[in-house]
Amino acid sequence: MPVLAGMVIGSMVGAGVFSLPSSFAGSAGGLGALLAWGVAGGGMLMLALVFQRLAIRRPDLDSGIVAYAKAGFGPYVGFFSAFGYWAAACIANVTYWVLIASTLGAVVPAFGDGSTWAAFALGTVGLWAFHLVVARGVTQAAALNAITAVAKFVPLLLFVVLLIFGGFSWDTFTGNLAGDDALGGLGDQVRATMLVTVFVFLGVEGASVYSRYARRREDVGRATVTGFLTVLALFVAVTMLSFGVLPRAELAALDQPSAAGVLEAAVGPWGAWLIGIGLLISVLGAYLAWTLLATEVLHEAALQDDAPRLLRRTNGRGVPIAALTATSLVTWLFLVLTQLSENAFDFSLELTSALAIIPYLLTAGFGVRAALSRDHRAPAAIVVAAIALAYTFFLVYAMGPAYALLALIIYAPATLLYAWARREQGLRVFSRREAVLCALSVAGAVAAVVALATGAVSL
Repeated sequence: MPVLAGMVIGSMVGAGVFSLPSSFAGSAGGLGALLAWGVAGGGMLMLALVFQRLAIRRPDLDSGIVAYAKAGFGPYVGFFSAFGYWAAACIANVTYWVLIASTLGAVVPAFGDGSTWAAFALGTVGLWAFHLVVARGVTQAAALNAITAVAKFVPLLLFVVLLIFGGFSWDTFTGNLAGDDALGGLGDQVRATMLVTVFVFLGVEGASVYSRYARRREDVGRATVTGFLTVLALFVAVTMLSFGVLPRAELAALDQPSAAGVLEAAVGPWGAWLIGIGLLISVLGAYLAWTLLATEVLHEAALQDDAPRLLRRTNGRGVPIAALTATSLVTWLFLVLTQLSENAFDFSLELTSALAIIPYLLTAGFGVRAALSRDHRAPAAIVVAAIALAYTFFLVYAMGPAYALLALIIYAPATLLYAWARREQGLRVFSRREAVLCALSVAGAVAAVVALATGAVSL
């Protein structure tokens, strides 16, 4: 179980936690932030419990988040879930290189805010270096991730302790509680922070993706909930303590990683260095975890005949090398796109969240179906799954139409991979319902392209 819990913690504690102070302060006051964490924490806990129950009740379904959508809603929807989750992982990895470069930019100006060509070169070299590490063996890479999951907590715990005993001001905190009129009401503030919370919680399903490697299915559920609660406490502490260090407007204006600016204001310049070192350890560990997760998802989709057979290929060490290469290549292509964005980090963060919401929604939906089935019916499980489903629907609403359309640009063309896999098996590509879904996704993608071309939506 420790390695599985390490996957959950390692996946969630990455770039996002270091960006929380300014990301929240730009959209909410202290009270709105606390309410947002209540909504996000409660909703994601219900989703984590759904993952836990499904891992125990449906041990026949390996790779969790991929298999659940297929079992509940058919092969095409299952493919949508797998591809969306995989694409989200690839884009999440891009945010890590952007944040690494922006952190190093304090020492090497050529890296700037993480979107310069020097930053792109750094990301390219680092990306393919990690590709070689993972290609040497999944077991060794997973063990390394567990080590970095522990190492990254040291600077973050120091951040919390130093603010509690040194930098926190109750007067500053109470002055930040209400925010200001420009932020809107509490409901607006909560909605505006939801994509940020989705991003930092990505990875809660990490243990379920690797469920086929677990010795006992109970370990998968325990690792998911243990990892989630540990990380939730850390996220809330980092966010709320920051509101007691600087006025909200100053927090919102901090460069990323904003946690460095907060600690620098509290204890001096060495605080920024501490966060910078912690960020590098944390982000590199998270990058490794997400590369492993993305590779496993794509490989498992091929094993389940939902993706082309060539993605089943493994190397002499048993690593799914075809899926790993596809993951690294697509991540690099998204890294290229950051050169076209006005704010590379925020764009990557929000698009990652938008892509991940659909797999979470489908998992919650399958959780409701499984809880209502005759074999596994339980009132408590029905309530938990229903809350998780309601929460994921709220995330779709919070995402807004712009990112929904951008996500479809990525989702729709992927249907070609699904059609390729179905043709390989000599199977009919779509049922009637699936054909309608395909048509809607393509129409949405076309609308998104038009919106980009006319400037209605921008990167």
